[in-house]
Order: sequence, then structure tokens, then C-alpha cells
Amino acid sequence: MEKSLETEHPIKAYGYAAKDTSGTFSPLTFSRRATGDNDVRFKVLYCGICHSDLHYAKNEWLASTYPLVPGHEIVGVVTEVGSKVEKFKVGETVGVGCLVGSCRSCQNCSNNLEQHCPKMIMTYASTNFDGTLTYGGYSDHMVSDEHFVLHWPDNLPLDSGAPLLCAGITTYSPLRHYGLDKPGMKIGIVGLGGLGHVAVKFAKAFGAEVTVFSTTPEKKEEALERLKADHFIVSKDVEQMQAATGTLDGILDTVSAPHPIAPFIDILKTAGKLVLVGVPEKPHELPAFPLILGRKIIGGSSIGGLRETQEMLVFCAMHGITSDIEVISIDYVNTAMDRLLKSDVRYRFVIDVANSIKAPLQT
Repeated sequence: MEKSLETEHPIKAYGYAAKDTSGTFSPLTFSRRATGDNDVRFKVLYCGICHSDLHYAKNEWLASTYPLVPGHEIVGVVTEVGSKVEKFKVGETVGVGCLVGSCRSCQNCSNNLEQHCPKMIMTYASTNFDGTLTYGGYSDHMVSDEHFVLHWPDNLPLDSGAPLLCAGITTYSPLRHYGLDKPGMKIGIVGLGGLGHVAVKFAKAFGAEVTVFSTTPEKKEEALERLKADHFIVSKDVEQMQAATGTLDGILDTVSAPHPIAPFIDILKTAGKLVLVGVPEKPHELPAFPLILGRKIIGGSSIGGLRETQEMLVFCAMHGITSDIEVISIDYVNTAMDRLLKSDVRYRFVIDVANSIKAPLQT
């Protein structure tokens, strides 16, 4: 007899799932594995909503398997640990980001770059080593190998800190890796959304002089007054863009909508770096001459490994960096997805899981 979602593992779980390409969410009872020797089980308290959750719910990246329980910005409290777990104990606050598994033996894993492991297992919409699907944080509890569980700093808020596990590391890692984290550097941030607003906070904390680029003039006050950026440029204003030619050491481009990148290459100084973290539907057009004549670099970055993600959380706690959020209940998730599609959120939705997903459904 074929096992159902509720019986393929011994521990019943309850969450919200997209069940087809409509991307509409509804309650789902499923199951999670028993706590293994190296596993940490935790009650989910908060889970951020990432734009990739929306892409996966609608199968826009052609990689979804249904039912799909998203969520990879997860904060919770430990309820059980395996017999060989050394780093965590019951009652501790923990986080889980985009990864719950990797081979642990390849060159990337050995260099703390688990996000580049060929056998990397994502927190949801991925296949576990036992062949079952992974389900994310839109659920009452989680279980993960302790290697992929993060210590949560005592003074870092749980709700507004949750998006740091994706939006935070996605912007922290490239600034660090590409050497754009030095005091006095002139750094540009393209886009002032879920990623961009956190990137501004990181760049300022590193001591950079920060310029925000946006197509929306109305975001100027937000960027300068509240986020304390130093300059604001309307990226569709040709004169403003030309006036900034050759002024920046590096630019982090967080925009996922199709847009030209040639103007940003021109704004870089000699040997400047343009780093892409947004993923537009259409490939960028790449002009060769500005790169060659200016010895400039275009790079990319996804998230970070576990060591760097832990480092990022500690840095955020030290510098008071969190995401700007709107807390919602799980039954609001369909409305939240509609609003996210319209960019109608400043800047991240976070689900109050513990207070809106109760005990598993009884069948």
C-alpha cells in the first residue's frame, strides 16, 4: 500500500501548502521524520515570506513538486535533540535558512560553501537523502541535521530577524566576498525592496558611503531619512545617472525585474564591481567594451554557507540590523502573496506561525 503524506514519516505535521500551479495556499496535514541521532527538532515561531516562495508556489521556475510547503526564513525553539547532537539543547532559540542538507565531503562543503554543493538540499521543494520531499517553515515544526541549524543571538528579534536567513545572507555574503565591506568605500544598492533595504543597512554598518538607485522617486525620503543612505538616484533619470559616472567602487544589484545594466557599469570606477543577486526573467545584455576598458567585473552571488550565515547573524545582533516587516497570520498568506506580487509590502511579510498554526489536524 502506498504511503500517504501523513504516514510516510512517523511524526504528524501541519502546515499550509500550494497544491497546484494556481499558487493558492490551504491547510495540509503531512509528516516529518523521527528525530535522528544528529537531528534538531524545533517548534516554528516565525517564518518570513520570500519572493522565491511565490515563484515556487506557481511553478514559475519549473522546479516545483506539489503539495509545496514553502518557507526558508525560519526561527523556532528546540523541542528535541538527537543522541549525538552537541551544539544545541532543548529550549534554545534557533534558525534555519535555505539549506537543510549537503554531501558534507566535496570541496565546496569542506570550504564552508555548502550552498554550492552539487548535492545541496533546499529547505523546501527539494529531495531528501531518503527520497522524500522537503517541506519548509509554513508549518508547525521542523526537523534538521544540526549542521544546518543556526544559533540565534539573544538580542536579535525573532520576527524581524527571520528574513535575515535569506534576504540578509543574500546581501551580506556578496558585500563581504567581493571586498565591498571596507570603511569609506562608495557602494551603490540597486532596488529598495526586501533585499535592497537590508543591503543598505549592511553597507552603512560596514562604514560605506551608500547610494540607492530606484525607479521610484517616492522612495527618496525612505532611503535618505529612515535608512540613512547618503545619496539617492532615480535610475531612469538619464542626467542623474550620467552625473554619477565613474564614482562608485561597487554596486549590488538586487532587482529581479528586467532592466539594463550598462548604465550601472558606467557608474563604476576603474576596477569596480557590479554584483548581481536579483534574477530577472530575461537575461541581461552584457556590453563588453565598458568592462574591458575599465577593467570592471560583473559577478553574482546566491546565499552563504552555514559558517558565514552564523557570522552574519552575530553581526546583525551587534549592529542592530533587522528587516522591516509586516507580521501576518498564516490564514492571510494568500492575500500576502497577492500584495507581494504588487510590491505592496515594506519590506517583508513574516508569518506568526506559533500563534496561527495550531496542533496538527486530526484525521
